[in-house]
Order: sequence, then C-alpha cells, then structure tokens
Amino acid sequence: MNELIKKISEEFEAFKNDSNLQAENNNKAAGTRARKASLNLEKLLKEFRKASLEASKS
Repeated sequence: MNELIKKISEEFEAFKNDSNLQAENNNKAAGTRARKASLNLEKLLKEFRKASLEASKS
C-alpha cells in the first residue's frame, strides 16, 4: 500500500506541475500531460480505495 501511495503522490506532483504550466503560461502540451496525469490519478485512487477497504476488513 505504501508503494501505491508513493505512486499517487508522484502522479499528483506531475499533474500539479503541468496544470500550473498550462494555467500560467498557456502551454498546450503541458495541458495534455496534465489531462493524462489526471486519468492516471483516477485509476490509482480507485486502486487505493480497493486496497484500503481490504485492509480495513482484515
């Protein structure tokens, strides 16, 4: 689970950096990367939810 949390944190940092580049500098490529990171985050957060529920059951 710690590895999953680390992946989520890294992906969020990538999203934050790219979304800031898009918002501040109107960087279109950064916007594309931010959208991809948001989809990856969604998948990782769903995995976390499953892992968290399993951990709470045991």
